[in-house]
Amino acid sequence: METTLNGTKLEVIQGDITQSSMACIVNAANSSLLGGGGVDGAIHRAGGRRILDECVRIRSERGGCPVGEAVITTGGNLKAQYVIHTVGPVWKGGKNGEAEKLGNCYRSALRLAEEHGISSLSFPNISTGIYGYPKEQAVDVAIEAVTDVLARKQAFERIQFVCFDRQNYDLYVERVGAL
Repeated sequence: METTLNGTKLEVIQGDITQSSMACIVNAANSSLLGGGGVDGAIHRAGGRRILDECVRIRSERGGCPVGEAVITTGGNLKAQYVIHTVGPVWKGGKNGEAEKLGNCYRSALRLAEEHGISSLSFPNISTGIYGYPKEQAVDVAIEAVTDVLARKQAFERIQFVCFDRQNYDLYVERVGAL
């Protein structure tokens, strides 16, 4: 499913983000940047040692990555040239700034992509796995953050939402289709 917004093609697919052929994939990382479960672990496994080595270097320089911010590394063994690692919020009932923090993940990733001249990137469904963010609310935050950025600039050719599960896929198809 796809649509175009301000010159950027927005796509929704169901699949494995580690197989993306976009210039960059976004990783739903943890603040340690050392890999973990879910999409984070899958990206580290598929991308190989170079990604971890760069994450270790960033961690030693910056002390990790705070929630809502992003850092960039090589794509290692992935098809993607780059990985942008962003740390989503853990769901705590919605009264602890989770929506703002989640939106910042998407905005930070797009800002970093633009700074590095990246014109195509794939997003996973940040924070909807082990971090427990309700999928129905997370998709709204993601779409709002991305469309807000796209309304102000034409820096990207393609942005893809890669949904691992059918529920996220259906939600993204519905929301992107309504744009």
